[in-house]
Amino acid sequence: MKVIITDNDHANLNEEIAVFNKNGVEYELKQCKTEDDLINQCKGYSVFTNQYAPFTRKVLEALSPEIKQIVRYGVGVNNVDVVAATEFGVQVCNVPDYGMNEVADQAVAMMMALIRKVCLMNEYTKNVKWDYVRAIPISRIPGLTVGIFGIGRIGKTFAKRLSGFGVKIIACDIAYEVGETVDIADGVKIVDFETLVKESDILSIHTPFDESTENVFNLDVFKKMKDSSYLINVSRGGIVNEDDLYTALVEKMIAGAALDVVLAEPMNPGNKLFALENFLISPHMAWYSEQSAKELKTKVAEEACRFVKGEAILYPINKL
Repeated sequence: MKVIITDNDHANLNEEIAVFNKNGVEYELKQCKTEDDLINQCKGYSVFTNQYAPFTRKVLEALSPEIKQIVRYGVGVNNVDVVAATEFGVQVCNVPDYGMNEVADQAVAMMMALIRKVCLMNEYTKNVKWDYVRAIPISRIPGLTVGIFGIGRIGKTFAKRLSGFGVKIIACDIAYEVGETVDIADGVKIVDFETLVKESDILSIHTPFDESTENVFNLDVFKKMKDSSYLINVSRGGIVNEDDLYTALVEKMIAGAALDVVLAEPMNPGNKLFALENFLISPHMAWYSEQSAKELKTKVAEEACRFVKGEAILYPINKL
């Protein structure tokens, strides 16, 4: 079976080619962007590695029964209809463990930038004057409460990073019972969502996007947060309602926010959030380092090759 790379905006395919050649697997790169592109260019093929192209129910039905596997470049599978894929007998896979350190590091960097007002004071010092008073107030970090929404691979890695900061760590995750203590860093106490929202001085989001997490951080939630608290999202766009976030920042319901992901990417340079001093943004780059980029490309190709060769896959999303 030939592996079809449905779309790819990376500078090269060096890692993928090395894996395919090692395993004696043929491949072909296409640049499909729409449903029609996939339907018109990919009929008759079985194994796909996929970046952004939309594998909707319409596409899956049109490519059936030949389509057998889709491997996503990354953790999220938002552009794949997993329910429909399961119905059509298509194995969906991702790469959940390639950028854990990078995403956790980005969350820590954003936390520090928000609390210490690094970006604000960089611009103010360069363009206005040398005066720390503009940064007032700044809180001492030891003694603060850091809340983690989602304590999976990345959430746990983030918690480990906090060891030594002298903070209290709490988390909310449906995989754990409220009151349970997770043995990470100095111990992470599991709390309910209400407690997480009300007690966190820094609240960092590390959960997948699905129906249960869509717009979960909305105006009602922001009203319950401390007016001195900061929100960080390095997970998925759509978990934070951006219009409500704007209102919360303008009306000082919370002190600030930092996002690496938004609902519609790329974000328009004229977005109203960009005008706010207490808002930080990065262009969905938390996953990236030279090492993680190569690891992702290698693991995507390896998972496709395992499937082609009839070997056990490592990263199934759905059960067939």
